[in-house]
Amino acid sequence: MTTQPTLRRDVVVFGASAGGLQALRQIVERLPRDLPASILVAVHLSPTAPSRLPRMLQDAGSLPAVAAHDGQRVLPSTIHTVVPDRHLLVTEGDRLLLSRGPRENRVRPSVDKSFRSVARWCGPRAIGVMLSGTLDDGASGFASIARCGGVPLVQSPEEARFDGMPRAALAAVPGATALPVAQLAKTITELAGQEVAPLVDGLDEDLIWETDMAERGGSGADQAGDPVGLGCPECGGGMNRVRAVGSTHYVCHAGHSYAPQTLLAAKEEGIESALWTALSALQEKSMVLFDLAHRAAEAGDEAGRRGHEAAAARAAHAVDLLREQILLEDDSALGA
Repeated sequence: MTTQPTLRRDVVVFGASAGGLQALRQIVERLPRDLPASILVAVHLSPTAPSRLPRMLQDAGSLPAVAAHDGQRVLPSTIHTVVPDRHLLVTEGDRLLLSRGPRENRVRPSVDKSFRSVARWCGPRAIGVMLSGTLDDGASGFASIARCGGVPLVQSPEEARFDGMPRAALAAVPGATALPVAQLAKTITELAGQEVAPLVDGLDEDLIWETDMAERGGSGADQAGDPVGLGCPECGGGMNRVRAVGSTHYVCHAGHSYAPQTLLAAKEEGIESALWTALSALQEKSMVLFDLAHRAAEAGDEAGRRGHEAAAARAAHAVDLLREQILLEDDSALGA
């Protein structure tokens, strides 16, 4: 009889955005050098500026920190960080993949994509940790880690500099453990290396499709979710709603994906852009009509002058109304 290899919790993946680096440094400085686990760090980075994240984390504690390399096998007791404009994914055999696949929640690297890849390929070996950040990026991927048997940990929202991502994670996984950073470090140290049982249930088809799309831009599985009457803010393609216990997100056929709050923010930006475009077009219409009225007056065409001036006045009035509405929407968004 073949003996199955012992599974242990040996992969820790962090997700963070605004305010998360401070929390991450505080955790890293408390982790032991011989931590029996690999660490992946998925945070939002500028797509063009060089990342100083490995040096920052290297200086914070005793664990070595390196920028992830494509095809590299994850190393124990080592921190692997995202690089600009690439998703950090784990693939079969615990190898890293730096993907320039579709953005998720308008960003690349994406916390969700890192979490989902770890959920698929590491399952109960994983410890997922959500730190400070705005909106709800990472919540659905965080839920995938929990569904695949991993341990879900969250920075206490009351302690987080920005509580959007921690609260969204707790809404998606109500059973997740919320702790201050000092306790998170202690809990990770205690959990790392513990023996775990293999995942009994099979993987969700939705998870397979989304991780396939992130890895190679295509999948033999059916597209995740069910069709909804929404267009993708990124490419205009039709979107599907992907539902799971505690979480919902939207994905298009190309693989762009949005959490609900981030989708709303993207739609609002599109609406504002369209309104300003309409305002500009009305202003130009008014200018042309006034010019036509002036030409008609020079030609002695009194009826034409009056008609063009009236139409120009209506366009100018529409400009004033539209500008007022845009400014009112801005005040509402600011809570005025």
